[in-house]
Amino acid sequence: MWRYNHSPIVLLRLVSVIMCAFWLISCGTSIKIPEQSFEQKLSTMLDTSSVLSTGFTGLVLYDLDEKKVIFRRNESRYFVPASNTKLFTLYACLRILGDSIPALRYVETDTSFTFRGTGDPTLLHPYFSESKTLDFLKSKATNKKLYYFDGHSSIKHYGRGWMWDDYNDYYQAELTPFPMFGNVLLIRKDSFGLKVSPDMSIEKMVKKSGIKRVRRNIENNHFEFPDGLDTMATFEQEVPYKNASKINIDLLEKLLETKIISIGTRMTKKTKTLYSIPSDSVFRRMMQVSDNMLAEHLLLLCGATLKDTISIEFSVDTVTSSVLSDLSHKPVWVDGSGLSRYNLFTPMSIVTLLQKMYREYPEDKLFSLLAEGGGHGTLNGMFKENKAPFIYAKSGSMSGVYNLSGYMVTSSGKRLIFSFMNNNFNTPVSKVRKEVAQILNKISEME
Repeated sequence: MWRYNHSPIVLLRLVSVIMCAFWLISCGTSIKIPEQSFEQKLSTMLDTSSVLSTGFTGLVLYDLDEKKVIFRRNESRYFVPASNTKLFTLYACLRILGDSIPALRYVETDTSFTFRGTGDPTLLHPYFSESKTLDFLKSKATNKKLYYFDGHSSIKHYGRGWMWDDYNDYYQAELTPFPMFGNVLLIRKDSFGLKVSPDMSIEKMVKKSGIKRVRRNIENNHFEFPDGLDTMATFEQEVPYKNASKINIDLLEKLLETKIISIGTRMTKKTKTLYSIPSDSVFRRMMQVSDNMLAEHLLLLCGATLKDTISIEFSVDTVTSSVLSDLSHKPVWVDGSGLSRYNLFTPMSIVTLLQKMYREYPEDKLFSLLAEGGGHGTLNGMFKENKAPFIYAKSGSMSGVYNLSGYMVTSSGKRLIFSFMNNNFNTPVSKVRKEVAQILNKISEME
């Protein structure tokens, strides 16, 4: 029969074992696994995202309060920016253009009025009601001969790297030194009937079965209209017209009811400038709805303001060599809108630009110009679950590209600048857009 051993040595060993066990248990409950840092949490989110895994991602976060970068990934790699390019166009406009848009430059005598375009995109534009420029020209046409000069322009009708087969789409209107009507034909059907504006001489217009949208011939102004357009309750489409430079002067002659004589001799006398509408109203539409036509012509307008030269290359070279000479990574910048895939920017260069803008202009002005998450513009369908707006930014998308850059107000009240760039993915843009929104939501709660 087994008996318990009461020897002192055995008891001592037993007590020691029990004490060690209690000590280990108490130590185990007090040991804490170190919590992941903000950077580690965000890295994990990016690394484990199945949506972003098929592409290439860059992200930079800059804390405006602490004046330091708090997260970076592929910050010095170059990405196709798409419409994030408009951030650079906006900065150029803010630095170069004044409170009002220069509409045209002119010289006049007792018998003649000679003018040239500046690239002002607002004249009879479908979304701007201004008629000051047209009224001014009408007043001159009553008793003076009109002469038009466009020798200061070296632009082609499309920018470098634009897609040739997008010619029928509203977002790729031709570039001209004297835009009118947004350089598009607006076809609208409502309860008042069908209206086509401007009232231009359409070379050919036919009805065609089997199509749902208006189509223009790539070489000319031959338009095909859907056969069932008359039976539709509502319809609206904008189609760029061909040879806009010539057509606009023809349209202007109609409106002024006088002949306009084109000349090749530059105006030698000192010119005067006519201004049209407040600049911010044009900047706001360019940024909030991502209007390409406005962006391109506003950048041309910057060149015309600096040196009476209408040229994208001149505008870009002048801006990058002066007010943007301090960027850490020199951008490859070829147009004003971001239509071209030749554009290349790094996340850090965009963040640096946004820092400059925040230092130089009031926060409320900047936020009012950008799209607002859950509010207005291209971000009205994103971040709706938040009680108050916290994202003010510019998106940029095309096939295989989705970028979002701007300002964030976190749940704790911090101000962050961010540039979240995604290229070369093979999933739908809508999925990447949703993933970007989810990650930014989490960042706003983490900080």
